[in-house]
Amino acid sequence: MVIPILIVAIVLVVIALMVVSIYNRLVQNRNRVDNAWAQVDVQLKRRYDLIPNLVETVKGYAAHEREVFERVTQARAAGAAAQTVEQQGQAENMLTSALRQLFAVAEAYPDLKANQNFQQLQAQLEQTEGQIATSRQIYNDSVLRYNNSIQVFPAVLLAGPFGFAQRQFLQVEESSREPVQVDFHDIPGREPAGGSAEPPTPPPPPPAPSSETTTPPPADPST
Repeated sequence: MVIPILIVAIVLVVIALMVVSIYNRLVQNRNRVDNAWAQVDVQLKRRYDLIPNLVETVKGYAAHEREVFERVTQARAAGAAAQTVEQQGQAENMLTSALRQLFAVAEAYPDLKANQNFQQLQAQLEQTEGQIATSRQIYNDSVLRYNNSIQVFPAVLLAGPFGFAQRQFLQVEESSREPVQVDFHDIPGREPAGGSAEPPTPPPPPPAPSSETTTPPPADPST
């Protein structure tokens, strides 16, 4: 009678240890995801802090580009107000696209490109973009590890009852993976500052018809 009870007790202890081990591992993986997202959030906030000064600097040279400035401001506000990872990803794609337009405007103003404040802000933003990309990759790797851990057996039996739900990846558009600063030499529909673009050379005119006329040979006097 003692031996069966002992066996049952040992089995229960082993099961309890397995449950504790699985739970602790899930908690650790979830904490890694939270910590990775905190690092992403830090870099995003740094990006948001740089944008107003960048917009004001460009506005001093191209105040008429209101549509571009409004788009950057709206995208920044959407990113700051995002409540989910999916909303954050959509806002970041919008902001990256808007910043590309802003730098396209800057390309048309040589004095602005030579402005020291603009250059410093541009360099800081580029550095932040690289840090965001690194933090995003670490976050997505952590999410992948965590999601896998709650889907495998036997952890899948415990994940639901203990409140472990899947996390979302921070998705970005393929075009947004490239650095913000790119080479924008030509902007459709806009002439560069300081003068209009050189008109295309017209094709040469067709050759004028010859003014010479063919005269009939003189009549034979013998006829």
